Formats: sequence, C-alpha cells, structure tokens
Amino acid sequence: MVKIKTVYVCSNCGNDSPKWLGKCPICGEWNTYVEESINTSAAKNKASDIFDSVKAKPLKIKEVVAGEDPRIDLQDEELNRVLGGGLVPGSLVLLGGEPGIGKSTLILQTVLNLKKIKTLYISGEESSRQLKMRADRINANNEDCYILCETNLEQIFVSIKNLQPDFVVIDSIQTIFTENIESSPGSVSQVRECAASILKFAKETSTPVILIGHINKEGSIAGPKVLEHIVDAVLQFDGDQHYMYRILRSIKNRFGSTAELGIYEMRQNGLREVSNPSELLLTQNHEGLSGVAIAAAIEGIRPFLIETQALVSTAAYGTPQRSATGFDIRRMNMLLAVLEKRAGFKLIQKDVFLNIAGGLRVNDPGMDLSVLSAVLSSNLDIAVERNVCMTGEVGLSGEIRPVNRIEQRILEAEKLGFNRILIPRNNLKGFTAKTNIEIIEVRKVEEAFRQLFG
Repeated sequence: MVKIKTVYVCSNCGNDSPKWLGKCPICGEWNTYVEESINTSAAKNKASDIFDSVKAKPLKIKEVVAGEDPRIDLQDEELNRVLGGGLVPGSLVLLGGEPGIGKSTLILQTVLNLKKIKTLYISGEESSRQLKMRADRINANNEDCYILCETNLEQIFVSIKNLQPDFVVIDSIQTIFTENIESSPGSVSQVRECAASILKFAKETSTPVILIGHINKEGSIAGPKVLEHIVDAVLQFDGDQHYMYRILRSIKNRFGSTAELGIYEMRQNGLREVSNPSELLLTQNHEGLSGVAIAAAIEGIRPFLIETQALVSTAAYGTPQRSATGFDIRRMNMLLAVLEKRAGFKLIQKDVFLNIAGGLRVNDPGMDLSVLSAVLSSNLDIAVERNVCMTGEVGLSGEIRPVNRIEQRILEAEKLGFNRILIPRNNLKGFTAKTNIEIIEVRKVEEAFRQLFG
C-alpha cells in the first residue's frame, strides 16, 4: 500500500523539515517553507536509468585526459559570446527571464538556424501547432529540428533514446514532472529531481541541454536554489517589454566569463542581433541639450558608448529626491557627495534624477566621470559638446582613477566620430596606436570640468 507523507521543503535551498519553520536553519531565509506530499513506498527506477550508466572509478589527476572539446557554434554571435565561445558538449544551461520577454523565441530561432545538428525541442507549455506558428513568424525552417510536446520525464527520456539527438531544449523545467515524486509539477521536489536526472543524462551522453526557467516576483529563477547550483551556466534574459531591446547576461558560467553582455532587438519576425550597440544607444539630436554626457564603457570584452542623462531641479518638497535608472543609486549618492565636497557645487536642496539611455544597466566604474559631468551640465544648464566623450573612475578625494581596456574605449570613440575623449592621467602606458581623436588626460574632477565647461 502506498503511504503518503507530508513534509515542508525550503524553496530556496531544498532543505526539508517535518514541520513548518519560519526561518530556514540552513540558508537563513524567512517564509520559504512549503508543504509537499511524498511517497514513502519503494522508489521506482530513475528516469535517467534508461541510459546505461557508467560506473566511475577513482583516478589520479595526472591520469585524466583533459581534451579540449570543440564548442557547438549556435550561429548567433551574441549568444556565443555570452556562453564563452559556443555551447560546450555535455553542458547544462539554464535560461531565465520574465514571461513574454522572448526566451522561447530566442531559443527556437537559434535551434532553427542550426544546420546538420539533430535537435529535439521539448515543450511543456505550447502545442506543436503553436510552435509551428512561431516558427513561421520567424521565417526559419530546419529539417533537423524535432518537436516533442510532453511533460512526463520518463516519456521524454524514451523519446530521446529513440531519436538520439545532438542537442536538447526543454521549455520549461517547471512544467516537467517525474513519476518518482508525488508532488505536482513545478514544486521544489519535482524541479530538483528532474534537473538532477537531466544533468546525469547530459554528462553521461555528452549531449548539451538548455533548460528554460521561469522567474519569481523578486526577479530570481523560480524553484530551489539547488537548480542554479547544478547547472553549468545561468543566463538571464531581461529588458522592458515596452522597449524593443533585450539584454542577455551571464550570471554563472563554468566555461567562460560572467561579464559578457548580449543585446537583441525585438522585431515582428523574431530577435535581431545588435552587433554595434553604440550607434543605437546614442541619441543623435542631443546637441544643445544640457544634462547629457557620453561615456565610453566596457562590458566584458565589448566596448560601447552610452548616453548618460541627468536632471537637476529645485526640490519641491522639504527632502530632495535621488533617483537613478540603470545605475547604482548608492554610487550616485557617493558621486554627488564628491561633487559637493571636492568641487564646491551645492546640490543639497536639489532633486537629482539619473538615467542610462537604452534601458541598459552597466556596472563599469568608468562611467563615474560621465555621471558627474551630466549632473553638473544640468545644474549649470550648459550643454556638453556633442563630439566629446569621457571615461574614468572617480575616487572619494576627487581624483580620476585609471580604468581598464583604455585602448578599446579610445578606438570605439574614434570609430563613431568623436573628436575628443577625456581619460585619466597616466592611463595610456603602453598605448602605441595612432589615432586621430584628441586625447585629454585629467587628474581631478576640477580639471575635467574646466575642459568641458571652461
């Protein structure tokens, strides 16, 4: 007779408890325990046991052959860059994002562009007819792409064994369930067990798998945190649904850098790669407008120029407001304190609003100088010249500190037609390339302001 037992499982770390707890003793999170039913009878065979398991033996590290497996080219420069150069065979990648942001569209159009690679697209949310309509809208076709609409993990592995695909996509992991667990699909136990079985299959057969996951209202990927621990890479696909740009970031990557950034433009026929985001992130008609400064920023290995916008106005209420979109509000408050203390501009009774154009969120410290310049430009109501850009990290004493990859920043500014660039002093050591752009070295914020505003 099957016995049903009720336990409480932490949705953050997966720890279980016989009773409900307000605070998880393992991860320290509050109100994360949810009630689940488990089957205490003899466990059924694992879904991944359909494939012949290879018994592992202990080996000396010098006996391990570390062959460099060729990566799979996904025919998408942005996705390849974020993954670290392509998809590694046997890797498990998790792609998360808000509903309707374009996760399924991104993966489906990537799959349809792969030639001579047998791909199995498993959908637990859409029917085959819906997927066909989406593929027709993308205007792509691939004879090596197979569609399977199934949510039972055991049946999925049977289909995989019969088809022997080179690449598997599961959309989404929250809809998949295994018969070994009695709880409903999407629960902590189901997500954890299904992900572990899929990981075992990927590693034993060297088949790369991409999982599409939902996110919760806090913006993190739904399900237990162990889901992010067991996968090899976690990608975040975000952007404002009211704008056409989408940003692909790497939160975790065992095979590459997590500082890379991919930019897409949402169109009627799918997502278009933005190979040169600098031209799209710059407004061409800001000449004569105050509060605008152009920053030469770096995200990963990609340089691009970003328009920094600021608005300074007299506080309408007793307490002045400080607001930043796309920039760290705490760092902006620090820079405003530097502006008051070191440069002598009083902003204590004024509202300050900051915006990074294009919906981007960049953490490059080289944007500090452009933020201060935009704020001061709005405060004085004097426009920064259109053909001037800048880069530099600002310290608490008002000095402008060197930034990395200064050569790429200068060459990107010259390529886009800028005549002058402000950089930190002594940041050009070892730079020998000949450029037509005027390079102005500044040591303190006062020197930079004199160059910009006279």
